[in-house]
Amino acid sequence: MTHILHLETSTKVCSVALSNQGVLVDYITETSESFMHSERLNVLIQEILDRNSWTFSDLQAIAVSCGPGSYTGLRIGVSTAKGLCFALAIPLIAVDALLSLAQFCKESDISIPINALFLSMIDARRMEAFTALYDSNMYAVKPIAADIFDENYLQEIDSNIPLYLVGDAQEKCKSLWSHRGNFHFTEIQADARGQIRVAFEKFQNQMFEDLVYFEPYYLKDFQIGAKKAY
Repeated sequence: MTHILHLETSTKVCSVALSNQGVLVDYITETSESFMHSERLNVLIQEILDRNSWTFSDLQAIAVSCGPGSYTGLRIGVSTAKGLCFALAIPLIAVDALLSLAQFCKESDISIPINALFLSMIDARRMEAFTALYDSNMYAVKPIAADIFDENYLQEIDSNIPLYLVGDAQEKCKSLWSHRGNFHFTEIQADARGQIRVAFEKFQNQMFEDLVYFEPYYLKDFQIGAKKAY
């Protein structure tokens, strides 16, 4: 048995999930316009364990979103995960937030062609977002970057290839890209369920993080006084 607790806090979504042998057991996902992670994350962890009759001692590892994304959310999620791993003497698994989004879309009930691409987008500020572009094998066609959007963004992509947009930065682009017939907007948002396959593979390959030195991948420096903590 491989019991893993998954924590997703890279956006305003606060999401936890349990998996066993790489299969989803249960999940809880909450979204708030304000960052409620510090108040809700530990509550959700205890709730999901209790309702599945698991205890902390049942866990073999904890997986956490490592970024990029919200400075506040990532800091809380990683601090919580590291604290639990230290206390339980179990390994920490880091999962890329953008890869998790793409994986979650691929595993959703959306009918997706085999040649589709997935553009993961986590809101930064103004017309900027943290992005990465993946193919159906979850290979990064375009690596992680902080991009500023315009109407010609990704114009080099063949217009015959369907491209699925996932994440919380979609709204700022709908009017910009309304003319892009191969761009498909989705309802997919950050969710701990998107971590399960990646985390289990990392567990099997013992790809664990150093609990002392591991830090989230913020991509951009935290800006004091900014309206949003990214």
